[in-house]
Amino acid sequence: SLAPGDKTVVKKFWEKVGGQADEIGGEALSRMIAVYPPTRIYFSHWPDLAPGSPSVKKHGKKIIMKAVSDSVGKMDNLVGGLSALSDLHATRLHIDPSNFKILSHNILVTLAAHFPSDFTAEVHVAMDKFLSAVCAALSDKYR
Repeated sequence: SLAPGDKTVVKKFWEKVGGQADEIGGEALSRMIAVYPPTRIYFSHWPDLAPGSPSVKKHGKKIIMKAVSDSVGKMDNLVGGLSALSDLHATRLHIDPSNFKILSHNILVTLAAHFPSDFTAEVHVAMDKFLSAVCAALSDKYR
């Protein structure tokens, strides 16, 4: 669980992310697909996996960053709050849970690139802890 101070830092930083969350999601997913080519297998049904393609941008916006944004409000119970999403990834999509950490790393990199002056060491640590907790919650149904 996140310490109260970490939760405060995450919420405050996420307010700054706000309107750029959609762009960040598409960029983070593009980075993951480019840097970790084995992750392409999960998106092989898309017509175009190129960075910034409509499919990548849409998934980054409507799925990934929506889930991350929702998770900010569910920090006190991520396992319960992400239970349905965990179940979907474990039982229907069969996503290797190690990919959650890969994506979270790419989200961190993208956040740092978009908010260089706001992405302090304190924010980095808090966001890393938060995204790690999200990854753990998403992996819950795999046990």
